[in-house]
Amino acid sequence: MDSGGWGTHAVELAADQVVKRFSSGGGGRAGREWRALTLLAAYAPGLAPVPGTADLAAEEPTVVMSRLAGVPLRGCPLGGEQVKALADAVSELHAAVPADVLRQVPVRPGQQDDLIVQLKEWAVTVRPRVDGLVGRAMDDGLRWLTQSGLSSDDASRVPPVFGPGDGNLANYLWDGSRVRVVDFEDSGRSDRAFELAEITEHVGSWVEHPLDVPAFLACFDLAAAEEARLRDCRRLLALVWLFLLAFDHKNVRNPPGTAERQADRLWRLLA
Repeated sequence: MDSGGWGTHAVELAADQVVKRFSSGGGGRAGREWRALTLLAAYAPGLAPVPGTADLAAEEPTVVMSRLAGVPLRGCPLGGEQVKALADAVSELHAAVPADVLRQVPVRPGQQDDLIVQLKEWAVTVRPRVDGLVGRAMDDGLRWLTQSGLSSDDASRVPPVFGPGDGNLANYLWDGSRVRVVDFEDSGRSDRAFELAEITEHVGSWVEHPLDVPAFLACFDLAAAEEARLRDCRRLLALVWLFLLAFDHKNVRNPPGTAERQADRLWRLLA
C-alpha cells in the first residue's frame, strides 16, 4: 500500500522504456516487481509493461520494462467509460495467474495481518499525539478493530487472486480505450475484497475527483463471503489511512483538512 510519502525507488523514463532503480536493501520490492511483470507477460499480455531486464542482485536493484502510453487516472474526472475500463483491468489482473501458479506466489506484503500489527503499534506511538475529531475517529476505529474478529481465516474463506499491492489510481493508465496497470513492487497473492478495498479507500480515489465507488464495485460479482469481507477491509484500510493522514501536513501532499475528511469517511463506513 502506497502511503504517498515513502520513497522506495527512482524512475528513469526513456521514450520506449522505464528503469526502476530500487533503494539499497529494498525489502524484496525489485523481485516482486520482476515476478509480476513476467507472470503478467505470460498470462495477461498487454495489461502491464513488458519485462526487459533485471539486476536483482545489485546493491540498488533495477528492473527495466517497456513504457506504456496513457494518462494516470488519479486526479482526473472519471466518467462511466473510465470506471468500467478500470474495473475490467482490475478483473483481468485478479484472474490472470492460473490457480496452480498462484499457489506458489507468496502473500503480498501490506495485507490484512500486516496492517493490524501496524495499527496496534500506531495505537501506542501515534494516537497519543493526535487530538480533536481525528483522534476521536481513531478511537472509534481501534475499538471496532478489537471487536471485528478479523483474522487470517477471513482470507482463507474467499478465492485467492493476484494482487498488485497498491490501490493508487496513479498506477492505472487510461489510453483512450482501455486501462493498463503499472507498479507491482508490493504484489503477490491476495483476495478480491482486500484489493478492491485498497482502491476504494486509497486517498487518491476521493481527495480530488472522487471515484464513483458504487458504480465501480457494481462491476464485480462478489460472493456473500466476499461482500462481508469487503465491508471489513474497507473499514480496516480507512483506519490505516486516517493514521497515515494524521500528520500529512508535514508533507503537504493533500489539501488542508484531508485528515478530518478521512475521519468522516471512517465514521460513515463504521455506521
